[in-house]
Amino acid sequence: MAENHAFDVVSEINHAEMHNAVVQAQHELAVRFDFKGTHAALEFHKKENTLTILADHKGQLETVLQILKEKMARRGVPVGALRRGKIEDASHDTVREVVSLHTGIETDDARKMVKDIKQLKLKVQAQIMENKVRVTGKKIDDLQAVIAHLKAHGPEYPLQFVNFT
Repeated sequence: MAENHAFDVVSEINHAEMHNAVVQAQHELAVRFDFKGTHAALEFHKKENTLTILADHKGQLETVLQILKEKMARRGVPVGALRRGKIEDASHDTVREVVSLHTGIETDDARKMVKDIKQLKLKVQAQIMENKVRVTGKKIDDLQAVIAHLKAHGPEYPLQFVNFT
């Protein structure tokens, strides 16, 4: 009798690597000549899963965000996990933006993924488990076809495929 193979589809970020990326970006902001004497700052709030970016104007805020994205990419943190907020006016003629980090698969997206997997007509089963989707099947090739499909047609936020057995 053939055994079943499975994997989980999740959307997570590595908080330690995210912290390291933020520290590197803060260091670059501290040493770059074009940021000397400005209010440019970056804070990471782990519990709320958010980042607060402070800058003198919108252009500088975009530059700070670009620096952060470069550091995230270098450390293997998916840049697509960033969810931009509204740019607000802050004290001392500065602007602030709260950027959230997307984690978990939303219920509507999970239902759509399960529906898409069923439409592939492969001999696999998909089920929603809290904030992840578990896919099981007898053939590894079928599971790899599901992974390829989800990479191409999945939601706009990054997905990871873990616990492959």
